[in-house]
Amino acid sequence: MLMPSIFGENLLDDFFDLPFGTNFTNTNSDLMRTDIKDTDQGYEVTMNLPGVKKEDVKAELKDGYLTISASSNTSKDEKDDNGRYIRRERYSGSCSRSFYVGDQVTESEIKAKFENGTLTMLIPKKEEKPAVEDKKYIAIEG
Repeated sequence: MLMPSIFGENLLDDFFDLPFGTNFTNTNSDLMRTDIKDTDQGYEVTMNLPGVKKEDVKAELKDGYLTISASSNTSKDEKDDNGRYIRRERYSGSCSRSFYVGDQVTESEIKAKFENGTLTMLIPKKEEKPAVEDKKYIAIEG
């Protein structure tokens, strides 16, 4: 569907904006935008989580996968002088991303810091150990 635009912006962008930064007309979001930097010590993961509080962010390491989850509950209440609502909006949502970091990395080795809506994690590099083939022989009777 063609929508009128001014300077490349959709006229209804503000109308459909959600607190997480996504909207129905634009699927490009700044939420959980991630940069991964390869350093000598390991990997530095920087993730944008605008509008999310530290207590609403969870990081879990399971089976070699690091999963970062964030949730948000927001409410915008505006009242006039008589206490009547002019606008009342509520939004609740969650999102998550997973990265494979390897089976050798443990949760105690990962360092994480959350500051000003940005999560920074330092993940150490681990050498992949080649799988040693364990030969099992079957006894043959006779």
